[in-house]
Amino acid sequence: MGIENRIAIITGTTGGLGRVVAKKFAEEGVRLVLVSTNDAKLQQLVGELNLAEDRILGVIADLSQPAAAKEIADKVLAKFGRIDILLHLVGGWSGGKPVVDVADEQVEYVLQRHLWTTYHLAQSFIPIMAGNHWGCILVISSPVASQPEANAAPYAIGKAAQEALMLTIAQEVREGGITANMILVKTIDTSHEREQQPSEKNASWTTPEEIAATLLHLCAKESSMITGARIPLYGGS
Repeated sequence: MGIENRIAIITGTTGGLGRVVAKKFAEEGVRLVLVSTNDAKLQQLVGELNLAEDRILGVIADLSQPAAAKEIADKVLAKFGRIDILLHLVGGWSGGKPVVDVADEQVEYVLQRHLWTTYHLAQSFIPIMAGNHWGCILVISSPVASQPEANAAPYAIGKAAQEALMLTIAQEVREGGITANMILVKTIDTSHEREQQPSEKNASWTTPEEIAATLLHLCAKESSMITGARIPLYGGS
């Protein structure tokens, strides 16, 4: 696969998806930078991974703060000297009301979680990746970005904005050995309900392991021609 000893930053790493992704990438010999807002959960995950000190760095950071991305980059460069992979797994949903009843704060929340965090991370990390002539930027998105559903305007707006940013990044960095792609999921099936209790409702849900496998594939050298892609991981539904 060719990603052993690559430096991967994983945001949202103590969530249900992040924990699985961290473990799968660790198994491939990747050096990990785990970013979370929860120190107790972060230390627990670091302990579970049981990696050598030169293979792991835990960082407590609030990505809603614009300066956080630069602070993370400085810490990573101080320890590892480069940044290769960004796996931006921070989530956040808001909705449930028609547009006429949506509060400004709901839209601001999802734009902060999806657009602005991605924007600040990209601004801080892309120049470093460009200096090494290699990089991989991956985010988790949703089909609602291009096919919005009723009463889900805030989330659709946040994801559409994030996707527009990622597609722009893909065009700007494609000559420099950096790829930027999105994985589209409807529901992350952390409890594996689709496998244990299959139904019409969960037929399109995606397990963390399936997402992790796709992330690994997109980081491989064999995937260098894939960029600016919106890859659906929700079956045929």
